[in-house]
Amino acid sequence: MKMLRSSLLALSLAVVGSVAAQAEPVALPGDLSRDAGRATDPGLAAASNRVPGQTPAGQQTGTVPPPAPARGRTSPHETITARIDGNAVMIVYGRPYSKDPKTGEIRKVWGTLVPFDKVWRTGSDEATLFILQQAIDVGGTVIPVGAYSLYTLPAADGSAQLLVNKLVGQWGATPYDEKHEFARIPLKADALTTQLDQFTMAVEKNPGGGGVIKLAWENTQFSVPFTVKK
Repeated sequence: MKMLRSSLLALSLAVVGSVAAQAEPVALPGDLSRDAGRATDPGLAAASNRVPGQTPAGQQTGTVPPPAPARGRTSPHETITARIDGNAVMIVYGRPYSKDPKTGEIRKVWGTLVPFDKVWRTGSDEATLFILQQAIDVGGTVIPVGAYSLYTLPAADGSAQLLVNKLVGQWGATPYDEKHEFARIPLKADALTTQLDQFTMAVEKNPGGGGVIKLAWENTQFSVPFTVKK
């Protein structure tokens, strides 16, 4: 548990400082070992280190399980950091390809590579990590300061839900621990005009205020807006 907490803290120390004075989102490739030691955003570092402590309001966030056995990653990983209305947001996720790395075959993503009606880790390898410096409101659901895992539940009708889970550090989504689930949030689906080979996430400013979380792959982009709680 202590080792995983230290890893989360090192991760936030590694990548958020580069956007502390920037208004636009920045995407930085890297992993825990390679990025350790860079400049820091103290607020987000504290947020990641609050797993499994309490938010200022006293709410529990982020449950850390025992460290999982070491496994080999199958995809490149990316760390996204963005500052939205003064709130630093971080996402760490694996970026699989639709193209089979062994055969070169383009695989169908939605419904095949990512099955319908089954919880997906929103990427590859470890479940996607989501860290907030300030609380945000996503479709009427307030997500407190802290660290979470993001999962996705796609359906055959083209819809999908974003699952916010307080359990962090889990490998994949099997088994998915529903008792630690914090919220299920409907995602907006849009067709992409160009086929996207590699899974991509983004945190961007919303022209109307707040920000937007986006995830896109193959021919579909899912998104959800959020506002920062003051």
